[in-house]
Amino acid sequence: MTFSADTKVNEIALSNPQARHILEDAGIDYCCGGGKSLGEACLCANVPSDEILRQLRRNAEQVEPGEARWTSAPLDELTKHIRKRHHQYVRDAMPRLRALLAKIREKHGSNHRELSEIEKLFADIAREMLMHMQKEEQILFPFIDSLECAANGGKPLEVPFFQTVKNPIHSMMREHDSAGELMRQIRSLSNGYKAPADACTSYQAAYQGLDEFEKDLHLHVHLENNILFPRAVELEARAV
Repeated sequence: MTFSADTKVNEIALSNPQARHILEDAGIDYCCGGGKSLGEACLCANVPSDEILRQLRRNAEQVEPGEARWTSAPLDELTKHIRKRHHQYVRDAMPRLRALLAKIREKHGSNHRELSEIEKLFADIAREMLMHMQKEEQILFPFIDSLECAANGGKPLEVPFFQTVKNPIHSMMREHDSAGELMRQIRSLSNGYKAPADACTSYQAAYQGLDEFEKDLHLHVHLENNILFPRAVELEARAV
């Protein structure tokens, strides 16, 4: 793929995993903000587009085996992967991070008042994401799996109560935007997850965990917004 400042960020993220890593390291939003051009995204992230383009062009051929297959693998395999890899990660990480944040807020909150706000914002994310994943697992993903089965000659598909897959997808994408914005606020309050000089081990672990959580969220949303959802919409259009 040939990259330029006009290339859409989601197209770059889809080209190969190394490209996504470059965007991630530069603080460029390739999931919720994937519809922007690279030039626009670099302006938003306050990074030089020429340097990002240089890195992207240098690493354009470095494709890690495995990830690229999601653009063509059966959709039921992708929904299973998202459940197993990303939904389970969220369910495992949230209680651990909430406990760490409560611990460091109690110990360091008087000197670092931002910890209370970070703890509150993460509680908001936890609540939103639990409901979000439940809707995906109980409504959207089963319908996508059934849609694919019907398209492959299986059981005829009944018209769902939401009429078209575009409706729950639109709702899920709005919720992705909300979670991404909450994590951006946490990143800002935590100075890019950089623990202060007086940080204890738990403090450092909490910030490292938040950084990891955000990176997983970006990949999670990328797989849905940029791969699963467009493929489901295309499949439904062919099936109707």
